[in-house]
Amino acid sequence: MAKTPPLRLLAQDADDLAIISAAMQDAVAKVGDISYEPKARLLTVAFNRYCWEADGGVRVRSALQLGGVLKVQARKIRRGARDAVLEVLAVTFDAGDAPGGLVTISCAGGGDLRAEVECIDAVLADVSQPWPTPRAPAHGD
Repeated sequence: MAKTPPLRLLAQDADDLAIISAAMQDAVAKVGDISYEPKARLLTVAFNRYCWEADGGVRVRSALQLGGVLKVQARKIRRGARDAVLEVLAVTFDAGDAPGGLVTISCAGGGDLRAEVECIDAVLADVSQPWPTPRAPAHGD
């Protein structure tokens, strides 16, 4: 397994966020790993990210943090089930009153986490060493 440097990405527009979305595809998180701090206007999600950019099948502990968050809503995510696992499909942005809008983290099974933001201010960072995983995510055709 070749050594891959830790991923550190910053998004300030929808195109940047699309790159973060590609890196987060098939990441898994527990509901308990979602943290919203209303006073600081921060939404943080810690997850195990599949490293699509690596040569072999590896995962790494990562975190996505959104700044300037005004409100967070969850749909089909049981907030009380802290050990429930979410699988990330995509992260998207729907423009509202410029430069604000909605950042949506869509999950398998139809659930999503939606953050109303003042503007796109997102950081994705790997926070651990990668570890091998025997299973690569598979997508049906």
